[in-house]
Amino acid sequence: MTLKEVMKELESYGNPSTKKVLMNHGAKEPFFGVKVADLKKILKKTKTNHELALQLYDTGNSDAMYLAGYMVDENKVTKKMLNDWVKKAYWQYLSEYAVPWVAVDSGFGLEVGLEWIESKDETIQAAGWAALSSYLSVTSNDEIDIQQIEILLDRAQKNLHESPNRARYTMNGFIIAVGSYLPELHDKALSAASAVGKVHVDVGGTACKVPLATEYIKKIKDKGRLGKKRKMARC
Repeated sequence: MTLKEVMKELESYGNPSTKKVLMNHGAKEPFFGVKVADLKKILKKTKTNHELALQLYDTGNSDAMYLAGYMVDENKVTKKMLNDWVKKAYWQYLSEYAVPWVAVDSGFGLEVGLEWIESKDETIQAAGWAALSSYLSVTSNDEIDIQQIEILLDRAQKNLHESPNRARYTMNGFIIAVGSYLPELHDKALSAASAVGKVHVDVGGTACKVPLATEYIKKIKDKGRLGKKRKMARC
């Protein structure tokens, strides 16, 4: 499929209700409001297509940008591309999901995550913590520097409430990820979650809620899923 053909099909899948929900979360024109299930219908036709993915992302259309995250070839992703994408990821579906997932699946998740959390830009900082969380979700524990993650956990606990809005959300997610995917740090993450307590994030008047990390981590353990990894970050 060509860029023009994909954009036309995206438009055909546009859903007013979906568009309204996404706009409430921060999406802006131009976009059509396409459900993820419909994005994946297009993906079945294009399959992995790196060049087309780059073209889609550069349209600035949120639906196309999100689809690009699924379509891109992780083996051809570069750090330069990721830094470009994260700068263009103007709202959380792109900055906290699509781009961090690609970063992790391409093998750059830890590296760019550590760099992005140092950014003064709220969106990029949030993307960094999201990338680190996804990194923990797919990486074998024997490949993870536990001491490094422990330092980051301490940092998240100490700085969360003074951090920018969306960064608070993904830092909370990082604490949950540590407690869920690293049995070695489960108890410490639970302690950090307890110290942090309830996290207040402006979710733009939507019904979204910030997970209470203590409850989430305990639930993971109770369900016997502690340390269970994902195959890929993208889902």
